[in-house]
Amino acid sequence: MGNNLSAPASCDAVIKRCWDCVAGQAEFVCKLEENVEALKTAPAELKDLRSDLIRRVKIAEDGQQLMRLDQVQGWLSRAETLINGAELLIVQSPQEIKQLCIGGCCSMSPKSNLKFGKQIAKILRDVVDHKGKGVFDKVAEEVPTPLVAERPSEHTVGLESTFSKAWSILEDEQVGILGLYGMGGVGKTTLLNQINNKFCETQNRFDVVIWIVVSKGFYVGKVQDDIAEKIGITDDEKWQKKAPDQKAQDIFRLLKKKKFVILLDDIWERVDLSEKIEVQCLAEEKAWELFQEKVGAETLDSNTCIRELAYEVAKECQGLPLALVTIARAMAFKNTVEEWKYAIGVLRRSSTSVFPDMGEKVYPLLKFSYDSLPNDMVRTCLLYCSLFSEDYIIGKDMLVDLWIGEGFLDEHGNPSLARNLGHHIIGSLLHACLLEVVNDFKIKMHDVIRDMCLWIACKCEEGKWRFFVQAGYQLTKLPEVRNWGSIQRMSLMRNRIENLVETPNCPNLQTLFLNKNELKVINNDFFLGMCRLKVLDLSSNRDIEELPAGISELVSLECLNLSYTRVTQLPIELKGLEKLKILNLEGIGHIRIPRKLMSAFSKLQVLRMSGCYHSFGQEAEDNCECLVEELECLKHLNVLTVTITSALGLDGFLGSERLCSCIECINLELFKGSKGLNIFSLAKMRSLDALFLKKCESFEEVKMERAGIGRMIKGESHIQTSLVASERCFQFLRYVVIEECSKLMDITWLIIAPNLRYLIVVRCKNMEEIINERELSQVAEVVETLSLFAKLLTLNLRYLPELKSIYWDTLRFSSLKSIYVIECPKLKRLPLNSSSTAKENISISGEQEWWKELHWEDECTRNNFLPCFKPLEKS
Repeated sequence: MGNNLSAPASCDAVIKRCWDCVAGQAEFVCKLEENVEALKTAPAELKDLRSDLIRRVKIAEDGQQLMRLDQVQGWLSRAETLINGAELLIVQSPQEIKQLCIGGCCSMSPKSNLKFGKQIAKILRDVVDHKGKGVFDKVAEEVPTPLVAERPSEHTVGLESTFSKAWSILEDEQVGILGLYGMGGVGKTTLLNQINNKFCETQNRFDVVIWIVVSKGFYVGKVQDDIAEKIGITDDEKWQKKAPDQKAQDIFRLLKKKKFVILLDDIWERVDLSEKIEVQCLAEEKAWELFQEKVGAETLDSNTCIRELAYEVAKECQGLPLALVTIARAMAFKNTVEEWKYAIGVLRRSSTSVFPDMGEKVYPLLKFSYDSLPNDMVRTCLLYCSLFSEDYIIGKDMLVDLWIGEGFLDEHGNPSLARNLGHHIIGSLLHACLLEVVNDFKIKMHDVIRDMCLWIACKCEEGKWRFFVQAGYQLTKLPEVRNWGSIQRMSLMRNRIENLVETPNCPNLQTLFLNKNELKVINNDFFLGMCRLKVLDLSSNRDIEELPAGISELVSLECLNLSYTRVTQLPIELKGLEKLKILNLEGIGHIRIPRKLMSAFSKLQVLRMSGCYHSFGQEAEDNCECLVEELECLKHLNVLTVTITSALGLDGFLGSERLCSCIECINLELFKGSKGLNIFSLAKMRSLDALFLKKCESFEEVKMERAGIGRMIKGESHIQTSLVASERCFQFLRYVVIEECSKLMDITWLIIAPNLRYLIVVRCKNMEEIINERELSQVAEVVETLSLFAKLLTLNLRYLPELKSIYWDTLRFSSLKSIYVIECPKLKRLPLNSSSTAKENISISGEQEWWKELHWEDECTRNNFLPCFKPLEKS
């Protein structure tokens, strides 16, 4: 009964809920037109709000370099979605409204209208709701420090292997500091940019990568500020007031918790490195590739001859990327053969008039290296190297001689200190990549560096230096000069001048290079107007046989180079050269020297006579004895190179402690009066750097006898000495040549030259071994302290028909770069094994047939050295 009484109530509730549902659904249809009209207004307001917010964000991002907040970006994205959705529904609304009838309360398509009405109502609510969320006090904030900031970087050519090497080192956790070094314009900054950007591309073990430009004249505080800015600790108002030590502690406190990389560009101070990589000029193939890329195919293909000429232009850049790019861009629209030929001529004459960008862009960059040199003395020495012709190989000792003659190296009258200073300066210029190493004895200057130096001396600072350089211009006579009196240093080397018949008035001329011409005649009055000339270089003029008496007018002359001329007699008038410090007669051959002439050069410091066969006249019983007598008078002499042709002559030099201490090179040639040499007789020559044994047909052996009977007595069979020599007596001997000593069978004595760098053995027809095991065992106490050939760079063996062995066992050649073996048919084994040397650094040159017949310790050794072989044609 209770159930019957409750039925009407339950039915009413159900009916009410159904009605509410139907009425609610109907409302979406009935209010469709009203909601559509409302929707047309609401998105417009949202658009305005969105535009205002975007404007605020743009000001913060562009003007204040801030980054928009994520919530702002989210609101803008949602607003964009709502606006687009509303506009789409508004477009669709007319079609839906057409389906309505009876004042919009009924529909001819109720299902469609109901769905559409719901969409309109929902988006209307969302738009209104989103407008309420669009109020922001702050729209952006400071950008957080990224792991690495990408840097602009162009496509590069030829740096791939250097980049790979650098990157592999950076991936090594044991490496702390890696240095990239090289001359200006070679691509160091470009390579550093690539390394920086590589961190952007790949996953790595670092938390932060910091790029800092140091530059010349930096101070520690500036670098600290830059690092602090990158790691976000400069917000502290007290930062700028902190001392460098305090800043360093703050930086260390933060970075010690991170793995970091600091890339320092443009460093000019010394840094202790874990590893270093030289960024070198491009190889010819890669240089040509870069040049073609920058010139463009359209220009290169515009004429069938241009590509070949362009290759010559590229070669003039000597692989320096900055020069290649600059000149390529200048030539990019040159479409005639004449323009390219003209460019080649201009580049060979080092002119900037046709390539102004070299003077405006390249040379100023390179000049920064010049300006950064420690002092004016070093800068002067660098500019002096540009007097030599393009690609000229410069002897280090010769260059120091010239600098001493010029007076650049004033070490308070101490010749030894002056020479050491000169070599120190060469080292500094090599370290700055402004000069390049050729070998231990020679250097060269890159063509673009030379052009930069000439730009400084002849244009940029013309009034200061007053250079006149026409080296290698193919001149046949003296050039026409507007004002001889203004010139201080003149280089006319490597021309074709035959006769000097003029009398130029050069009252300020201090340097004159006339070497490597074709001189035959020098007018007696030629030097009359050169009262201040300090350096005169006449070397390598093979046709000149006589010097004019007028050379005595050069009263200020301090350096005279006559090497490799054919002057047959030194004129007695040379006595007038009272200031002479350097005299070079090397390679001059037979020459007559007046008695008392040498002793008249009271200020002489350097005398070079290797390859000079001097004669003091018929009255001289022995020319070496006369030379020793005169050289003993020269109190300032500290460098001597000499050729000796007899046992008596050598005995004369050995009798002079002071002269022995000066000898840097001795040439024992055409030796007479002895069947052999006790090498320890030369032990007093503490500065001996080079030893030549040439055409000593009577020499049967070179002994290592520590004690003897005193000075050589004429007619005895061996040269001996009372000196008890230590194994350290040949510490400076680096260069040994043994040539045409037909009776020598070995040169075991080389074990006492621990720093030997170059060994050349030529045409010794009975030589069987380089090192003899039996002889070596007799001096075992010496061998125990030495590492045989540890410093050797070059081993050159030529025309040795009986040579069977270099050494009976394998050796560790830690420095060896090259082996030459020519016409040594019995040499079937090299003292090498798989660990003897770094195979990637060595070249072995010889005949193909000889190489095929070589015996190796094992197959592994053979395979290791197979790529090192370079075949030579049989002569």
